[in-house]
Amino acid sequence: MTPADLSKNILLILQQLQQQGVLPTAELPAEVVIERPKNREHGDWATNVAMQFAGKFGMNPREFATKLAQELAKVTGVEKVDIAGPGFINITLSAAAAGELAKQIVEAGGNFGKGSLYAGLKMNLEFVSANPTGPIHIGGTRWAAVGDSLARIFEAQGANVTREYYFNDHGAQIDRFARSLLAAAKSEPAPEDGYSGEYINQIAAAVVKENPSWAKLEDSEATELFRAGGVELMFGEIKQSLKDFGVHFDVFFHENSLYESGAVHKAIAKLRDLGHIYEQDGAIWLRSTTFGDDRDRVVIKSDGEAAYIAGDLAYYLDKRERGFDRAIYMLGADHHGYVQRMMAMCSAFGDEPGVNLEILIGQLVNLVKDGAPVRMSKRAGTVVTMEDLVDAVGVDAARYALTRSSINSMLDIDLDQLSKKTNDNPVFYVQYAHARTKQVANNAASLGVETSEFDPGLLSHASESDLLAKLAQFPAIMNHAAIERAPHLVARYLEEVAGSYHRWYDNCRVTPLSGNPVETIHRTRLWLNTAASVVLANGLKVLGVSAPERM
Repeated sequence: MTPADLSKNILLILQQLQQQGVLPTAELPAEVVIERPKNREHGDWATNVAMQFAGKFGMNPREFATKLAQELAKVTGVEKVDIAGPGFINITLSAAAAGELAKQIVEAGGNFGKGSLYAGLKMNLEFVSANPTGPIHIGGTRWAAVGDSLARIFEAQGANVTREYYFNDHGAQIDRFARSLLAAAKSEPAPEDGYSGEYINQIAAAVVKENPSWAKLEDSEATELFRAGGVELMFGEIKQSLKDFGVHFDVFFHENSLYESGAVHKAIAKLRDLGHIYEQDGAIWLRSTTFGDDRDRVVIKSDGEAAYIAGDLAYYLDKRERGFDRAIYMLGADHHGYVQRMMAMCSAFGDEPGVNLEILIGQLVNLVKDGAPVRMSKRAGTVVTMEDLVDAVGVDAARYALTRSSINSMLDIDLDQLSKKTNDNPVFYVQYAHARTKQVANNAASLGVETSEFDPGLLSHASESDLLAKLAQFPAIMNHAAIERAPHLVARYLEEVAGSYHRWYDNCRVTPLSGNPVETIHRTRLWLNTAASVVLANGLKVLGVSAPERM
């Protein structure tokens, strides 16, 4: 029996008590939260539903809890129900009811942990979107790991997710990039406002190799050619880096297309029709203060040039017209001041901020080695790149480390710790637990232990109860991770599962001692071993981390 099963049973009991007149008519909760008690002696599961909702029924919490507990104790598989304090309900399951979960998990396989929270919802998740003026830095790498994991979590909740990369190929940064490449091709110093680093020399050399005459042209003509050729090569490298990191994008959206297609003027025209555009001092303005912005925003400057927000308007409208119910932007720590104007833009189009448009802000990442910060890349010069991190610890460790902390906190990654093959390394700890489940299964097969029998009542050891309860939480963890936009909840949960599994492994044998026969308990424990394997593999997959069978 899972926490979800208990929640459904409690809701059914409340409905029945209303129908019987024991409870007055009142709106029932949409769900009942079931949690694991901190003190194992209090039972397998607990709920504070009586304390939350008793007032709606005109009762005190303990009176409400008593009526609910009397009926809950009659549910098959519930061994005992106690009321604690002002109205907490503690539930103890029979060993058979708790153990039945192992078989349910194995039979569900890859579907265990999935839900329907976002069934049918079309989501556009835009992340990374690094400028094509250099390699992906460590902050963008964090978004690559977190964004891809979030997409997987949303999909597990039934959403139709489009992963999108916004390709910034319009604006001054591309001009500086082109001039930097041309300077490198001519063996000249980089422009004062330009880009430097070994990657600039490499890209410039690659452009010259394919087109030797370009560096000899007039600067104005050569700059345009280096712009096109350099951006194409740099973006090709970015795509390859992302692919090597295990991140797939469905759409690479070119910013420049918004200007070439007339999408910017279309967005302005729509907002004008809605009454939110005005002209002043020769410029075109968005009346964003109407929607909570601290000032109105210039959309088209008095010289006819588009302001940065013009592209934002067009891009958001384009997403909505492509049929997305929700557009989620994942932005870096330097974009906090950007949120207010974007939400005002959303409202101006008649949409609901936080629903149709959502913005996630991620904090900075620091790399530490030998106790000191890693501050410089061999290739990029001034920043640490995705390739630097992957070269140091590998894709699995990098992705896991970047997703196991809340995006709202700064992250220090200890390269020494991530390189260790010990339990101090969290990704090793979790992956080793999965590999151990496979080793146990292989050993069991070699000794004739198979799954022809299953007696859940035999899974009564304390370590088995703990492992079963931990596995049962996976669907709720996935649901919560989706709601909170928090892949780190999955990573931290997997570490708890790994700990519970290792403790169970130390206490309960799946295979008989030498010379002893295979018994029902061994076959039943093999089901539990496989259930743990399923949950660990499903969780690692959500994080984009491999689940090795041997280590």
